[in-house]
Amino acid sequence: MRISATLYMTDGTISPVRLAGELEGRGFGGLYLPEHTHIPLSRETPYPGGELPPECARMLSPFVALAQAAAVTQRITLGTNIALVAQHDPIDLAKQIATLDHLSGGRVTLGVGYGWNREEAADHGVEWTRRRAVVRDGMAVMRALWSDQPTAYEGEFASVRASEVHPKPLLAPRKRLGKGPLFGPRTLIGGAAGPGLFAHIAEYADGWMPIGGSGLREALPVLRQVWADAGREPDDLYVAVTAVQPEAGKLAHYAELGIDEAVVQLPPAGAAEVCAALDAHQRHLR
Repeated sequence: MRISATLYMTDGTISPVRLAGELEGRGFGGLYLPEHTHIPLSRETPYPGGELPPECARMLSPFVALAQAAAVTQRITLGTNIALVAQHDPIDLAKQIATLDHLSGGRVTLGVGYGWNREEAADHGVEWTRRRAVVRDGMAVMRALWSDQPTAYEGEFASVRASEVHPKPLLAPRKRLGKGPLFGPRTLIGGAAGPGLFAHIAEYADGWMPIGGSGLREALPVLRQVWADAGREPDDLYVAVTAVQPEAGKLAHYAELGIDEAVVQLPPAGAAEVCAALDAHQRHLR
């Protein structure tokens, strides 16, 4: 099981260049960064974890920050946990992701989420009750642009003509029964366990990115069955648990369940505090 790291990276925390180097030098597997474009002051949506962390309004663009991290590393994976796909133009986002994957030598993992902040989404023109369908269409547009042949997609919320577009992401296409291959970087969908989420994972993603490990023992067999029923290859399913507070027993439990990656939560702090946390977590690396 790989051990990676995440934090709310802002204009006041450790820089992506410094953190990426520290992670690679210590043997961690990857760096994942979250996304918020802005936090409206008129927000009525409650934050899922209680009080809204002030860092949510100060986050760096994950794609710009990960590009800096790519430039100073050779091995670690570079991911989002999560990217708010509904809040992007999918044609432009496909170009950003493919460029990052090209420049990093195929090290991108795209963590996708549906979001929690209604007001933030509304400013992007997203109808809240349809956001999952918006994400599904956006991902279909990106997959069409990442295909090895010019491919069109016509959806309710996003469309693209068959087009010449490069660069292409470097991960090999994955098989789906009767639906054609999936192109693009490894894509993980975040969210709570449920039939709708698992159906979307099996349809257009490569795995699941749950927050924490609660309920995994019960949920994973369900996900694996949905995956198999969709004709996906068992070994292609990837599960990365994020926002982990690591303990030896907890990580052993994840490994027993067949989790592929644990993403430990670092403090949104400067270099000294973050490096101290990495030193403490390093004992969990194999």
